[in-house]
Amino acid sequence: MDSSFRVPWVEMFRRGGVEADVRLEAARGLLAPRPSEQLALLVLLTGDDDPTISAAAEATLGQIPAARLQALIARADTPSEIRTFFESRGIVAAPSDSEDETPLIDVGPEPPRILDDDTLGPATDEPQVVEGAPGALQKIAQMTIPQRLSLAMKGTREERAILIRDANKIVSLAVLASPKLTETEVESIARMTSVMEDVLRTIANTRAWMKSYAICAALVKNPKTPPAISLNLMPRLTDRDLRNLSTDRNVPEVVRMTARRRTARLKS
Repeated sequence: MDSSFRVPWVEMFRRGGVEADVRLEAARGLLAPRPSEQLALLVLLTGDDDPTISAAAEATLGQIPAARLQALIARADTPSEIRTFFESRGIVAAPSDSEDETPLIDVGPEPPRILDDDTLGPATDEPQVVEGAPGALQKIAQMTIPQRLSLAMKGTREERAILIRDANKIVSLAVLASPKLTETEVESIARMTSVMEDVLRTIANTRAWMKSYAICAALVKNPKTPPAISLNLMPRLTDRDLRNLSTDRNVPEVVRMTARRRTARLKS
């Protein structure tokens, strides 16, 4: 069943390969902060091959008031498969006058703070671990995947700057799903050469973020961005950025040469 709401990190559950302990946390409703993501995961996990996980997902769904489910499945962005899933259980869509964005299930207490934004000053173009937080990387590395997922969703800016580079793809993509993530952070991430390609792909495929010229330009200039994405975004660059790109030997050759041809046409 396609119940993902097309959220990249939720999509990973649908494709498989997510560890059992993470799936169990999701089945208990403890990972996704947004109600649409919680519901997508719960519906998906009712069909999990592990009976403990599928039973946990069913039990969690049973805790959600029917009126809340009716309002959520009435939303325009709810996949028809999810609506059909609940209709087969006697729960039909019933639009609500207001959209309740509180979690369907309490996602639990805030994770323990490792870095505190209040003591770090303003955001920089490329967030870094600061000297005032010794061992932060080691502390995060010692966390379980569910703990890192929770921190990615609810942690501070500097914690997200560490977790966006996490070797586990689901953790790094969870950072992009954080309700606390700002456009300034996304721009910084779009410049990073130390993140997975899937992170950059996700940014490029998010329409709201692509409205920002700064984010678009950062992706094109990032040598880690897949060339197909850079070439697709290149027509949006200003003449000045295009000229700079045409001489930038850090980007893939096909990107640099295309920029050079476009620059030549501008001169003619």
